[in-house]
Amino acid sequence: MSLYVDVEKTLGAFRLSVRFQAGNEVFGILGASGCGKSMTLKTIAGIEKPDRGRIVLDDQVLFDAEKGIDLAPQKRQVGLLFQNYALFPNMTVEKNLLAGARASKEPRDQAKARVADMMDRFYLTGLEKHRPHQLSGGQQQRAALARILLTRPRLLMLDEPFCALDGYLSWKLELELMDLLKDFGCTALFVSHKRDEIYRLCQRACVMDGGISTPAMAVKTMFEEPGTLAVCRLSGCKNYSSVQPVHPACKDGGEEDRWVYASDWGTRLNCGRKAPPNTAYIGVRSHDIHVCLKGEEENGENVIPCRIIRVVEDLYHMVVMAVPLSAAGKSGSSQIRLEMPKERWNAYISHNKAEEGEEIRLRIAPRDILLLKR
Repeated sequence: MSLYVDVEKTLGAFRLSVRFQAGNEVFGILGASGCGKSMTLKTIAGIEKPDRGRIVLDDQVLFDAEKGIDLAPQKRQVGLLFQNYALFPNMTVEKNLLAGARASKEPRDQAKARVADMMDRFYLTGLEKHRPHQLSGGQQQRAALARILLTRPRLLMLDEPFCALDGYLSWKLELELMDLLKDFGCTALFVSHKRDEIYRLCQRACVMDGGISTPAMAVKTMFEEPGTLAVCRLSGCKNYSSVQPVHPACKDGGEEDRWVYASDWGTRLNCGRKAPPNTAYIGVRSHDIHVCLKGEEENGENVIPCRIIRVVEDLYHMVVMAVPLSAAGKSGSSQIRLEMPKERWNAYISHNKAEEGEEIRLRIAPRDILLLKR
């Protein structure tokens, strides 16, 4: 099973430019709202027509602008789960599912048997005569997904499937979806603006930023070595700075090009390895920034004197916003956000003042600095 997508579409001032290949896997598309994720799925499903490009599913051309090929949606064998589930409001759950089964043009008896099996698998037994408005959000989602699978799609596409669900139900359905996707045995596209969902459910993914997709990569690589500023931001990194190469005297005899000057933070940092010539930014994840406790060495490499802007208590950790003393201002990318366990924060405030305006010293390990291209 394979999917090839290379399309462009212009809508007013917005330009969609997407290119990726997916195999027999769960492939993720990560991006903020309005970046073109849903539009991409609609072009694959045949709901929207690209201006140019080519879409191929399992060696069958679904769309080719140059050759004038544009298969109708019902001929593509693509299942798309919309954010609002798109169940037929005037039909019961049973009839909604039967409509999906009959789409595969099998005999009615076989279709009804498959519907009964799917009702059981998706915990819908007892809801056969209910209409969509009588179902909870989770029940609607399960009914919509069951209907799609009854059509025997070659490609399954899930558009923000958990966005309308509360935390507990979302997690429960995510676990169920993991098992379902393992059994699906075909290509699946999973679209989300939540990096955690992409990380848990997908093997590979691309990022969409302003309508343009980045090259696909392994999900773990996306978070450990994002490569570009756009991927770094969308993968959840809160701290970044533009950089310039510097050549300080290295006390340990290492190569001088391990160092960069973080312009937004007004400090030089040791990256622990050679920074490629096209390095334009660095990123540091909030949990990789540490407070120097009393008794710890405070004058080592990558220690940044800062001033506290704000301290926020979260459910399981503390969030501290600070700005380097050497930074020009207290807004934008000059701010540094760190997240730390409450126990370590309590250890810090037992010996130090931690109110707004107080100074604090932060340390970043060279291995935790992400080197980024534009």
